[in-house]
Amino acid sequence: MVELLGVSRSYGSRQALSDVDLGLHAGELTFLVGPSGAGKTTLLKLINREIWPTSGAVWVAGMAAHRLRPSQVAQLRRRVGVVFQDYKLLPRLTALENVAFALQAADLRVSGEEARERSLDALEAVGLGDRGTAFPNQLSGGQQQRVAIARAVVAQPSVLIADEPTGNLDQETALEIMDLFEDIAAWGTAVLVATHNIEIVTRLQRRVVTLVDGRLVRDQPAGQTGRMAWLAT
Repeated sequence: MVELLGVSRSYGSRQALSDVDLGLHAGELTFLVGPSGAGKTTLLKLINREIWPTSGAVWVAGMAAHRLRPSQVAQLRRRVGVVFQDYKLLPRLTALENVAFALQAADLRVSGEEARERSLDALEAVGLGDRGTAFPNQLSGGQQQRVAIARAVVAQPSVLIADEPTGNLDQETALEIMDLFEDIAAWGTAVLVATHNIEIVTRLQRRVVTLVDGRLVRDQPAGQTGRMAWLAT
């Protein structure tokens, strides 16, 4: 679903990523780890075509993200769901409206009634089928993140990327959110989660990709995650 081939990205004289090769597969949950400044957010932005590589190729759901015309970017983003640490919900819209708005913004062909039905299904899938009329300030942090996940998956993307999605949550709620990501991967979505949460990474024993100083230094298959690997630099 995602393939990076010899990807480098620089910001002026600073090298954020250097010659990264990485493939993400349908139905796979992968953790992206590394110290602050390692290049994790840059890699996620490349997948969502918020930025483009200085060199190399980025393929996402069959599209060449590295050479898309501006008019094609929206088409790629319909195939990529994004979850943020701070939820980014619109405060004056209900949970249902937040999800439906994202769906219709991504695809103008979706009618209001279809958006509502699909948004209700997405909220049900994340365990919030009864909170559709609630506004963000009426929801807990964990519930707001569930709405954000529903918003990210309502268009049934091929790829889901998440940047520190549990950073503002307690450990119990964080594990519940990770259960949702595992469910989403089981639907056939390629899921990539950037995180600093050591306990989650070691407990779930999924594939772990480690960046250090912009370089991919380790790619551990599921079931082979050790605590020392997280700390390696």
